[in-house]
Amino acid sequence: MAKVSKRRGGYVLDFYNHEGKRVWKTMPKGTTKKTAQEELSKILERLKLGKYIHSKKIPTFKEVAAEWLLHRKLNLRASTWSVYEGHTRNHFNEFLHIKINQITTTMIEEYINLRQEEGMNISTLRKVLVSLGQILSLATKRGYCVQNPLTEADRPRDQGTEEDNIDIMQILTPKQIFAFLNKVKGQKYKALFNLAIFSGARQGELLGLKWSDILWQESQVYIKRTFNNGAFFATKTKSSKRKIDIGPSTLRILKEWKLACPASEYGLVFPNESGNPLNHNNMVNRYFRPALKAAKIDILRFHDLRHTYTSLLLEQGENIKYIQTQLGHSNPTVTLNVYAHLMKPTNQAAAIRLEKAILNG
Repeated sequence: MAKVSKRRGGYVLDFYNHEGKRVWKTMPKGTTKKTAQEELSKILERLKLGKYIHSKKIPTFKEVAAEWLLHRKLNLRASTWSVYEGHTRNHFNEFLHIKINQITTTMIEEYINLRQEEGMNISTLRKVLVSLGQILSLATKRGYCVQNPLTEADRPRDQGTEEDNIDIMQILTPKQIFAFLNKVKGQKYKALFNLAIFSGARQGELLGLKWSDILWQESQVYIKRTFNNGAFFATKTKSSKRKIDIGPSTLRILKEWKLACPASEYGLVFPNESGNPLNHNNMVNRYFRPALKAAKIDILRFHDLRHTYTSLLLEQGENIKYIQTQLGHSNPTVTLNVYAHLMKPTNQAAAIRLEKAILNG
């Protein structure tokens, strides 16, 4: 029969494991009898569920993280997996050599507070915590932990007002767009940045674009793949595979560039000199940022061209469902969550149209 015994001023748990072998577990010095009894109850419950593992066989966080990475590698794109691998390599040093069942909610909260004090970007910290939570969930599933300690931890919160923390999204004005495009050097990059602004396509989608994806008759660009981390991939989700409407000016610029574009093995719209996909760092550092600087525009991210496109559509009153499909979001709610702050809080024209429709009908 399982029981709590007192020996040499401390408490020992006495029970039989799932193999019928008698086990004694000495509780840490200072443990109360109530705590010891609670621990024994947890062990008995885990034995009942077939999840009890002797403390000597509990792996370290590093070992579970390695198992998690191996498991995830089978189901993820290489680019996504490399992000997870970077999280385990760069952000969990204080946990690596601790037995995973010894990681507590308090330890995780201290970890979160320290990272915030060090100035880690709130978005990055949240992504890192997703990886941490998945590793701890695997440990719970394997029976190494009774429960995931991250679930009870206080999560990081933004500092300052809500308005101060609407991402780091930067939007180009029409005047800035004109100035920027006039300062871009090279026909290829003029075409690339023009398409980025007037299609809202992601950087990887543009770099993976082939001439066969330009639907000339329909005035559309067909997004089927991306180029990231040195490899081509199918679009991440079903909604990301989409046809984006483009205007006649953008279509004309693409036609002119097609005549000048050197042939490449992949038939890329924007190949490098060797016919391979462009290196995104070279593109940003040698052409994108210098053009911004020449146009006297503060440095922003390439991804902000996508935000600019969305802002322009919202400004001219396009419906959110159409914008969602053009961006490749899974549903309009995703679009609203990201861009709600760009939408006009008032719309007198709509109110006037409503009155006219009813009162003058």
